[in-house]
Amino acid sequence: AKQKSANGSGDLLSSIADIARESVASMNDIVWAIAPEHDSLLDLTRRMRQHAEEVFELRDIELHFNAPNSDTDLKLSVGARRDLLLIFKEAVNNAAKHSGCAKVEIDFICENSLLKLQIKDDGKGFDQTTESDGQGLRSMSRRTEALGGTLVIDSRRNEGTIVKFEMALQKVSAV
Repeated sequence: AKQKSANGSGDLLSSIADIARESVASMNDIVWAIAPEHDSLLDLTRRMRQHAEEVFELRDIELHFNAPNSDTDLKLSVGARRDLLLIFKEAVNNAAKHSGCAKVEIDFICENSLLKLQIKDDGKGFDQTTESDGQGLRSMSRRTEALGGTLVIDSRRNEGTIVKFEMALQKVSAV
């Protein structure tokens, strides 16, 4: 019985440590998003690429990141920067932690006044008809709705997962 309670304490401390790390990361994202010097699409792209490289390199997962040209001078509002980054991070973290994938392709493009983000992994996928949405997926949906965008998650067991986000650029351009 002692062994069992010791393990329970270890699990609890590990959970608390994870929550603390996630809280610090969330605060860092908010601080980054509200900084006026980070208002361009290029700044957001750099932040996204940095996060993806850190997460996937740590797990030895191959990453292909395709992003807009660096001459794109689109400015994004604070809320749009924050929500886009958090949607992206949730999708990246899900792929890294839960999919068991070996490769991830990320496409982040501006096309015909639309901003499109796609995260595709070759992992184990999941059956969307039987598995309940986690808090992370609900959070992604809420943020997408706040941005006036669309979010589609296409996943099947043993076929990987594709997360597609799309929004009209005029909804987030700074005035």
